[in-house]
Amino acid sequence: MSDKSNIIKVGIADLNIVKAPDKIRTSGLGSCVGVVIYDASKKIAGLSHVLLPDSSATKQVKLNQYKYADTAIPSLVDLLLENGARKFALKAKIAGGAQMFQFNSGSDIMRIGPRNTEAVEQKLMELKIPIIALDVGGNVGRTIEFDPETCDLNIRKVNKEAFII
Repeated sequence: MSDKSNIIKVGIADLNIVKAPDKIRTSGLGSCVGVVIYDASKKIAGLSHVLLPDSSATKQVKLNQYKYADTAIPSLVDLLLENGARKFALKAKIAGGAQMFQFNSGSDIMRIGPRNTEAVEQKLMELKIPIIALDVGGNVGRTIEFDPETCDLNIRKVNKEAFII
C-alpha cells in the first residue's frame, strides 16, 4: 500500500495548515516552541514554529507575525477557521521550549525556552484552546510531526528514541 500523504514543512518563525492525509513537520525546535492546533473530527491541523514570546518589544517596522507567540497563535487559529475548523473543537499539543544554553546570571532575558512556553500556554488559555499534551523544557532540540488523521504528535529528540504524544 503506498502512502499518498505529503509532509508539509514549517520553517522557523513560520506557520502553515494541513488536512489529512497530509502531515505537518518542523525541525530545529530548541528554545522555540512548536504549537499544533487541530480539529480532530475535521482532520485539519496547523503548526506554528514560535521563535520569541512577545512582539511588544520589537522595533521592526514590518513585523513578522509568525515569529511571536502573542501574534502567531491567533493568526494560526484564524487560518484554521477560514479553512473549515470549528473554534469550539480546537485542541493543542506543544513541544520545544528547551533551555539550550546554561547561563550563570539569573537574568530572565536568557530564559527564552521557558518564556516561550509560558507565552504559548498563556495565549492558548486566553483563546480557550485546551492543551491536550506537551513535551517542553529540557536541553535538547526536537523535530515534531503531526498527523491530523490520528492526532498523533511524533517527537524526535536529539540522540533519543522517537515517541508520540
